[in-house]
Amino acid sequence: MFSAIREQIDTILREDPAARSVLEIVLCYPGLHAILWHRVAHALYKARVPLLPRFLSSIVRFYTGIEIHPGATIGRRFFIDHGMGVVIGETTEIGDDVLIFQGVTLGGTGNERGKRHPTIGNHVVIGSGAKVLGSIRIGDHVKIGAGSVVVHPVPDHSTVVGIPGRVVRTRASSDGVLDHGKLPDPEGQEIEALRRRVAELEHQVHTLMSTISPETADSRHGR
Repeated sequence: MFSAIREQIDTILREDPAARSVLEIVLCYPGLHAILWHRVAHALYKARVPLLPRFLSSIVRFYTGIEIHPGATIGRRFFIDHGMGVVIGETTEIGDDVLIFQGVTLGGTGNERGKRHPTIGNHVVIGSGAKVLGSIRIGDHVKIGAGSVVVHPVPDHSTVVGIPGRVVRTRASSDGVLDHGKLPDPEGQEIEALRRRVAELEHQVHTLMSTISPETADSRHGR
């Protein structure tokens, strides 16, 4: 148990440049509190202890703003940065070395039965406010941009942005950095493409109109 706590603290020290000391992390990091109490609730859930696992998760949600169903399976070195508003559903499976930010939802799409929440691979980064919904698999080394809504499976080594989420980049990456300033903007790219197309059409119309003499124009109107 103590080794698991130490591993979580080391993960925060590595991932969060704002972390100053072990004492600060222990006292002031709700993400740490939420995951450690989840480990306890999950063990009770697997042991089929009634009510108590859900009661513990409710208390943790009240104090941290992070809701993790005790049935969720979470790997090692999982880090929730800031954490307020995070929701993780019952059948969610999360691999090792996953980093998520505030407002992330790993949820379902309705009233499905059985496996209804996502499976997250290893070394995944999920930006703030992103929603990953349904029984889909997010591959290893995937990065999901802030505010994205992902409802389809994502292959390994991909970057996903947008609503709905679309793969905008696929390449191997060894770091866990999600640099939003360098992420492509598919909606913006489509709007820019439409703007250029409209400008081209306007130019063609002006060119066509300039080739029509006034007499030709008058004859076409019966003058």
